[in-house]
Amino acid sequence: MAGYILKRLLSAIPVLLGITLIVFLIMAMIPGDPATAILGSYATPENVAKLNRDLGLDAPLWQRYFIWLGNLLQGDFGRSFALNRPVLDEVIERFNATLILAGTAFILCSLLGVIAGVVSASRQYGFADKAITFAVLLGISVPSFFLGMMMVLLFAVNLKWLPVSGMYAIYGGGDLPDLIRHLIMPATALSVVAIGVIARLSRSAMLEVLRQDFIRTARAKGVHEYSVIWRHALKAAMVSIIPVLGIQAGFVLSGAVYIEMVFQWPGVGRMLVDAILKRDILLVQGGVVFVAFCYVLFNIIVDVAQSMLDRRIKT
Repeated sequence: MAGYILKRLLSAIPVLLGITLIVFLIMAMIPGDPATAILGSYATPENVAKLNRDLGLDAPLWQRYFIWLGNLLQGDFGRSFALNRPVLDEVIERFNATLILAGTAFILCSLLGVIAGVVSASRQYGFADKAITFAVLLGISVPSFFLGMMMVLLFAVNLKWLPVSGMYAIYGGGDLPDLIRHLIMPATALSVVAIGVIARLSRSAMLEVLRQDFIRTARAKGVHEYSVIWRHALKAAMVSIIPVLGIQAGFVLSGAVYIEMVFQWPGVGRMLVDAILKRDILLVQGGVVFVAFCYVLFNIIVDVAQSMLDRRIKT
């Protein structure tokens, strides 16, 4: 198993290098001059030229990439122009907020999606199956940002049950109940589409397992139906469900960008949008690379978990 983990970690290196190259080139192709954006009204030709020299922006593109990559490998993500603080400190601080939102949404979509898929498969063509299928199709069809705006309109503006935006109340609050109240709407809006996807694929995986011989044997031996479904069939189906959970984790993490903008959640997504508008190149590059690293690491964890459940996977 240790060799398999090492092999997966080594295979992630070219992926991460490719991500750094793509992110750097995309930011380099964005029109406009970062020095001009930073200086604002003080952007005289002399000041712009001096700032470009100080920031190394007058060097050839390939040289700037390798300097930035070398700093990354040493743990130096650079310094934010707009915030005047280390990029890594800002990204980690914002990522904590994103992790709370995306982690809550992932737990919701995993639990509700798997449960819905199992119930739907165990009652195939019944009322529960049809109701869950209808709800799943409806959830998949509604964009998360639109659902979020409708939830704000209903639960925050009209009913006044939940706060409109933010992570904590501006005055007072700051405790766990306050966080939960602010988290309900964005986490729900972010998880709805993923719930539908996981439920559909969990249903397919469960139906395939329920047709296998060992399930018929368990029923013939008089094993209780609850144990057949939730202990034997679900355990076998998890081999196919876990990769889906890994993919949806990436979807939830990337979807946090626009959900954070809708609910003004102080996470990495909102930070990246603000940094792009301010032409804060190093902050954008550092934030994207950090999130990509977390996504790749999570996929490695999913692969390892799948190999532990299914010994047929070569390690």
